[in-house]
Amino acid sequence: MHLEFFLEERSAEVVLKTILPKIVSSTVSRRFHEFRGKHNLLKQLPRRLKSLRLKIPRDWRIVVLIDEDRENCHVLKSKLEQIAHDAGFVTKSSAVQNQDFQIVNRLAIEELEAWFFGDPKAVRQAFPRVSKTIEHQAKYRNPDAIGGGTYEALERLLKRYYRRGLTKTAVAQKIASHMEPNRNRSRSFQVFIEGLKACVGESRLRKQ
Repeated sequence: MHLEFFLEERSAEVVLKTILPKIVSSTVSRRFHEFRGKHNLLKQLPRRLKSLRLKIPRDWRIVVLIDEDRENCHVLKSKLEQIAHDAGFVTKSSAVQNQDFQIVNRLAIEELEAWFFGDPKAVRQAFPRVSKTIEHQAKYRNPDAIGGGTYEALERLLKRYYRRGLTKTAVAQKIASHMEPNRNRSRSFQVFIEGLKACVGESRLRKQ
């Protein structure tokens, strides 16, 4: 079993490289394709998928992850689904009962940083001066519905650590190293994990 990840930026790769060993067995190989932002990914994805379609083995699965970024999530997901279909792939969302699929399209709502707010314990372990009550504060209670942007919210939360703005990959590495997938409160994170598990099957999940 092999997983191909298409990601819009380096920080997403950092997070996945860190948390995947907690979810799937080491027998599942993986490769990451990092793009220069969301629009670059969407522009290049049709060509990349069509090229891959000609040589993809039966036991490979493709996972596409992009930020919602306050777009209409249904429109954005439909765009990803259409790109996959045009390249000749069956997606998890379009597969009928018991039909094999090759692609899982997922959105981080509204941004990857929502996944960090979904695990406040990991945030505090990475940055001990962060308030111990963040998960009880109304503005952080639903990680996927934080107003004003989750990146900006995280930047404000960590301003005592990063006075000149966040270093996204460094922050991602610090927090992801403490994340526990089963306790994450972000719904988009859990939907992503469900899709990942569907790709590899129960026998290839990491044994707890």
